[in-house]
Amino acid sequence: MLPQEIIRRKRDGRDLSKQEIATFIAGVTNGTVSEAQVAAFAMAVFFQGMSGNETVGLTLAMRDSGNVLKWDDVDRPIADKHSTGGVGDNVSLMLAPIAAACGLAVPMISGRGLGHTGGTLDKLQSIPGYDIAPDQSRLFRVVQEVGCAIVGQTSDLAPADRRLYAIRDVTATVESVPLITASILSKKLAAGLRTLLMDVKVGTGAFMQDIGEARILARSLVDVANGAGVPTVALITDMNEPLADAVGNALEVANCVDFLAGRKAGTRLETIILAEAAEMLVQAGLASTFHEGEEKARSVVSSGRAMETFARMIHALGGPSDFCERPETHLPKAPVVLDVLAPAAGYLAACDGRVLGLGVIEMGGGRRKTTDTIDHSVGFDCVLPLGSAVEKSQPIARVHATSREQADRASRALIASYTIDVNAPLAAPVIIERIG
Repeated sequence: MLPQEIIRRKRDGRDLSKQEIATFIAGVTNGTVSEAQVAAFAMAVFFQGMSGNETVGLTLAMRDSGNVLKWDDVDRPIADKHSTGGVGDNVSLMLAPIAAACGLAVPMISGRGLGHTGGTLDKLQSIPGYDIAPDQSRLFRVVQEVGCAIVGQTSDLAPADRRLYAIRDVTATVESVPLITASILSKKLAAGLRTLLMDVKVGTGAFMQDIGEARILARSLVDVANGAGVPTVALITDMNEPLADAVGNALEVANCVDFLAGRKAGTRLETIILAEAAEMLVQAGLASTFHEGEEKARSVVSSGRAMETFARMIHALGGPSDFCERPETHLPKAPVVLDVLAPAAGYLAACDGRVLGLGVIEMGGGRRKTTDTIDHSVGFDCVLPLGSAVEKSQPIARVHATSREQADRASRALIASYTIDVNAPLAAPVIIERIG
């Protein structure tokens, strides 16, 4: 069928068959479908939507547009987690080695920063020598020997997604739920997963600001992934403040080492990581209950096995062999570190997480355009959680910057992003809903 006829059918609100979708996506991949036709297709889907069966068909066609990894020689359950992204969301850095230390194999295909949210690959590139793009044989070897590898999407994994996403990005069609769903899941399914956990963020520091929109996306991801044969559960989690107490690439890696050393117990970050590890273990059959899964995850952190797994992954992918023992000697440091002081006494009652994420970009810790070079050293740390009681001029965070002028600007932005109230705010749950 001609591409324009497929576009016409979707434009007119008709359901496309799996064969029609597969034919169109094959043309997207081999270049026989023009850029204008891809844009028209994306706009038709944006306005007309897709049924569940259509979205499954689109996801599978995009998955099959390139190589699909097979893990026949790995004797562990193959599992992964994906987050829709948020400010201070460095969960993947800790979750992959924790899950691997508990017996899972985690080939985690991650991405770079998008908008005001940080990217896992950008964080890992704070580590000297770490290879985010190993060849397939090295990736297989690391997953087999270590249990996890956090790497980037290779050119032969879901190539149709790269072309379709690039065109969506410049045609105002990014927000389409079927297209978001297929984009996320095609890459994950191409990694050869047996089970998947989705973390859908909602709040000021996330792309999804509205709980209703988050529910729609989470349900779409769960239904389509299960329809494509990969058992999937989604958690909707709060992103109305930074998840970690650090925001910025090297600072979040340092935060990861602190977490695996047991120095972040009792935090919102710990709550999410233990819950997500438990979900992954139950899905894969390595824990019979959620409580058992949490206890297994907690155990590999307290015993040091998760830290050992993280260290082995870093070294196996080209990083320093002593990174976890001496992270401060390897991570880049900003020349200016400045306390951010509370302008008044009271309780930290609210936070605009997006402002913090944009503040890191303003300092050079993120990209305005794809060709920008990142300064991995800049950002914020020692960020107090919402609900903290503070006195006037008490530090509520630290800014790491390249100059005093830059630090002052970032400090003002952070202060403006917080609301200080005389009354303590109600504690918000970090895990809002589970969709399975």
